[in-house]
Amino acid sequence: MKLNYPAINVRKNGQIFISFVLDNKRIRLASGKKIGVEIYPNSYPSSERYKIAKILCSEVYNYLLSGGKLDGSINTTNYTELQYLELALENKLKENITKGYKTNLTYVFDEVTSQYKTSKSLSKSIKVFLDKYTSSTSYNTLKKHIKVLVNEAIKLGLDTNPMKDIKSRKGVAKLHKPFKDIKAILNELEEYNTNLYLCCLITYGCLLRPHREIRELTWGDFSSDMTQINLSGERNKSGKNRIVPVPQFIIDRLVKGRDEHNIFTDSIKPLNECYFKTLWSRFKSVSKVLQEDQTLYSFRHSGAIDVYSRTKDLNKLQTVMGHSSLNVSLTYLRGLEVTRLSVSDMPSL
Repeated sequence: MKLNYPAINVRKNGQIFISFVLDNKRIRLASGKKIGVEIYPNSYPSSERYKIAKILCSEVYNYLLSGGKLDGSINTTNYTELQYLELALENKLKENITKGYKTNLTYVFDEVTSQYKTSKSLSKSIKVFLDKYTSSTSYNTLKKHIKVLVNEAIKLGLDTNPMKDIKSRKGVAKLHKPFKDIKAILNELEEYNTNLYLCCLITYGCLLRPHREIRELTWGDFSSDMTQINLSGERNKSGKNRIVPVPQFIIDRLVKGRDEHNIFTDSIKPLNECYFKTLWSRFKSVSKVLQEDQTLYSFRHSGAIDVYSRTKDLNKLQTVMGHSSLNVSLTYLRGLEVTRLSVSDMPSL
């Protein structure tokens, strides 16, 4: 017997039913009548239906696992592999995920569906769609989105994995080329957009990551005299609490607001996830000093080079960048002659 754990589904009118796959057939139940138990989620107020439906899921699953049979006629459906993918998309869109992520999942589903009309094979459709992308980054990102849907489809009863032979591509490490004249690019940014300028200034001066660590900064993250940023582990990539010094040239640009307010929006709500990425793309098209391979992260790389050039201390660099490994910090110093041994470290007679 092939059985997956029931999922709870909510119709537009608020009615609830559970669905599961039993021996390759998808089954829907709105109550416990078919297994001989008096559980009717839709007889409860809407606020309590989900809780009762969870009880129904458990009862049905345990009943069938113990060899029980469903009583009478039931709502069953045999689905194609594409229909399983569609059901998977429906489930994911009901989850508490970002609007942008929902858009990405819908996009890959629509593209795969378009290919399926010709190939009639989910595996071929996915491969043809992905092969249109020459960039390893785009290919792997889209593959990851499709895999989310495929994994959900398998949970719902899809009995084959259409992605088992589709491998990720090895990409070339992206070089965030450092700036030779940091003041020139910052001056150009200051005239272009104050938010993007402040983001880049903090990326360079505090070596924080722009897309989350800086975007989500609140005034409460700063010490009372503005000389330090206290970043909790859940807010940074390393997962460790960090205390980062704030240079005077950044302090001079800040006017402290309410602790709970974001430093860019002056409200509780931060900027959207793609804000700085979008602004940077627009800035690239008009900049007169920006060079190829220079990105938002080039400010972090430039800051790392400056710290090491002045301190010659890799451990300090690792600390300020929040890296768990010294080797990661060393990647920011590509092109520099980093001396890790001195004459005094060498053998003597």
